[in-house]
Amino acid sequence: KKRRLGNSFMVAISKPQIIRDAIYKNYQASAGDSRRPHLGGSIIGDECPRKLWYTFRWARTIKHDGRLLKLFQRGHNEEHIFIKELRDVGIEVAEVDPETGRQWSIKAVKNHFGGSFDGVGRGFPEAPSTWHLLEFKTHSEKSFKDLVKKTVIGSKPQHYAQMQVYMHLGKLTRALYVAVNKNTDEIYTERVKYDRKFAETLIKKAENIIDGEVPPTKPFAEDFYLCRWCDFKDQCHGEQLPERNCRTCLYSTPDEDQKWICGQYKKEIPVDVQRQQHDCHRFIPDLVPDEQINFDGKNITYKNWKDDGKNNFEIETLSRD
Repeated sequence: KKRRLGNSFMVAISKPQIIRDAIYKNYQASAGDSRRPHLGGSIIGDECPRKLWYTFRWARTIKHDGRLLKLFQRGHNEEHIFIKELRDVGIEVAEVDPETGRQWSIKAVKNHFGGSFDGVGRGFPEAPSTWHLLEFKTHSEKSFKDLVKKTVIGSKPQHYAQMQVYMHLGKLTRALYVAVNKNTDEIYTERVKYDRKFAETLIKKAENIIDGEVPPTKPFAEDFYLCRWCDFKDQCHGEQLPERNCRTCLYSTPDEDQKWICGQYKKEIPVDVQRQQHDCHRFIPDLVPDEQINFDGKNITYKNWKDDGKNNFEIETLSRD
């Protein structure tokens, strides 16, 4: 394609996006394992308890593309800007726990439930001496406008639930939610009051997920809008087996102090071992979309399939009559 530059023509050179693709690939290569050892406080407000159970049990490893990982990093990078801006207007901010020298964190439910928060601050005009939980979020144009219109509880109930859990476990009574519009740099701030009863229902929800030996009942039909975009739709509504690892095994159980115990070998299972596939693995029968016929104490026989721990995992979908 030719473009006129003065009295001459400049020929545009069309090249593949080599540098862009390299950047995206680097984000993917640098990404850690998406399977967290704990159930995160940042997701406990999700509407679907079954999705939370699948997440905690590592039914599937979620792999994001480089562009989305870069977007996540954008959110992390913004935290330092928020902290500077608050300090610049006289707010006292502590982004790390002085007792540990590390990021503020909370744990509960045998330490299998928890999370980290952005910091705490005080010196706000409405309550100068009250320490506030700080929660920073970046938003798209559409999301930001909806937030301004409906406030956090109406627009981002999962963010609201996250703050309630963190306030509850962090023994705080107020939170400051700070959001930025990534398109315009417009800022929205909102003080949120601690709701003890709601926070306790969320802790109980986490307990049910962690202690649940089988996935919760499906709360939505397959054509529900949340299900259409869910990472676990093929395992939940389809016929795809989950991944083989200790979390999806019949013999493993979450124990005290974030430990997992193998009921077959009566030993603790280290996190790195949990991620592996073992011949002794037997799927939790409720995860198999087939009728169970027999369990001989070692192998589980289904109508169309036999789980002996040695099946080629490439065969992800069961054959049907």
